[in-house]
Amino acid sequence: MILDPARIAELPTDPEAAAALQERLRALVEPVNAAVPQFRTVAGLDSAYDDSGNVVAAVVVLDAATLTPVDTATARGTADFPYIPGLLAFRELPTTIAALEKLTTTPDLLVCDGQGLAHPRRFGLACHVGLLTGIPTMGVAKNAWGEYAQPGLERGATSDIHIDGDTVGRAVRTQTGVKPVFISIGHRIDLDTACAQALALTPRYRQPETTRHADHLCRTLLRDATTS
Repeated sequence: MILDPARIAELPTDPEAAAALQERLRALVEPVNAAVPQFRTVAGLDSAYDDSGNVVAAVVVLDAATLTPVDTATARGTADFPYIPGLLAFRELPTTIAALEKLTTTPDLLVCDGQGLAHPRRFGLACHVGLLTGIPTMGVAKNAWGEYAQPGLERGATSDIHIDGDTVGRAVRTQTGVKPVFISIGHRIDLDTACAQALALTPRYRQPETTRHADHLCRTLLRDATTS
């Protein structure tokens, strides 16, 4: 899988430079579908780190029709960037990039375990990954960044997420009576399409199958890293 080497090279290690980079790059986000959506393969991206500074990343590509894995890639590293809300992407991006570069297939859609536009600078992890890859990318977060009303209790119910009056995402109830997930655009996809994909990827559980597979692999990698 080919990533943009120039954008990888500009990743900063300084928090002020990282925030400035987010401010600059957010104008490049395309909040619309790149083409008529045809997502045959969908990849989940996840990262995990421990108190010792170990970081692991996993990318699991699923067949969109069967939700079975067709490709997997992982990477290990260290968390050199400080833990700062709003800049957490910079702790995860180096190992995420390393994992993406190992993929033998190019997914049609990337699903990040984190935020996209629903971010204080409107440029979360999903936006950054989308610009690095040029692939439609969306964020599915466990918690909201912004204000929203609780959606209805039934599966498929939604409510918009707002920051400073702007719609930046949507709370989506993926299972009846279960806490919603929080969808936001990363790049080259619109919000309606992202929400539809979130529902397609959650036939049984709250979290998308993409996230569940990547999370399981990350937990295994991190356990191995801490015991070796």
